[in-house]
Amino acid sequence: MCGIIGILGQHEVSPQLVEALKRLEYRGYDSAGVATVDDAGRLDRRRAVGKLVNLSDRLVHEPLTGHAGIGHTRWATHGAATEVNAHPHRRGPVAVVHNGIIENFRELRDEVIALGLQPESQTDTETVALLTAWHMAQGLDAAEAARATLARLHGAFALAFLFEGEPDLMIAARKGSPLAVGHGEGEMFLGSDAIALAPFTDRITYLEDGDHAIIRRSGAEIFNAEGRPANREIQQIDVGATQIDKGGYRHFMAKEIAEQPVVLGDALNHYIKGIASSCPMRWIFATWTG
Repeated sequence: MCGIIGILGQHEVSPQLVEALKRLEYRGYDSAGVATVDDAGRLDRRRAVGKLVNLSDRLVHEPLTGHAGIGHTRWATHGAATEVNAHPHRRGPVAVVHNGIIENFRELRDEVIALGLQPESQTDTETVALLTAWHMAQGLDAAEAARATLARLHGAFALAFLFEGEPDLMIAARKGSPLAVGHGEGEMFLGSDAIALAPFTDRITYLEDGDHAIIRRSGAEIFNAEGRPANREIQQIDVGATQIDKGGYRHFMAKEIAEQPVVLGDALNHYIKGIASSCPMRWIFATWTG
């Protein structure tokens, strides 16, 4: 299960992107990467196969500057776990990260090849970048090009777009795969879940199915599946540190196994009022599982 992070910030974002990706390690991954737009509008990226430490090492030797960026941890689906298949995918002025599956990507890839554009990777995601770049070459601006591309996509996906020459713009889209917008003070964030965003903000807007968002540091404009402006609630969240880190366990899976009694107890307590005060839910779970 891949992970997405996006930041329109006030500080250098590369270190922040990598730290946020570490909080998404629990999803599993086999490659990772980040892309940034610097203050001059230059778009660039770094990718690495394997653990995040490999990406961190690469950024030490080949640093990326900029206050706007997107990052991704990938589980290989279309295409092997190689650097060329790792996200972000960039074609021309567009960089894209993606969770999910583009079901009609072969059809779209044939179309872009017929237009004279040659894919470099084996992934479905690169087709999104290629198609968006082609729309921009036809004179559409970044938002128009992203919308034109989204209208062609079938499947379940979460997407984040970054554009050369646009250090104050990020575009997000959700169909099936979760995606959340985080609200800061003069900063905006994007993440696969609240855990990724917790160190940055506790004010979250969850995109609904079919939504896309035009995100700038001043805020987010959200549009529904019909392209009409949509009001989505800003929620106050509380994600504790114990949910973000491994809590002393070697792996997130070991932590999740150990936490099962507590999680089940909390879930039952939500629906069975009053029991917890007289009988702790952990004791109930231990009694039932005997």
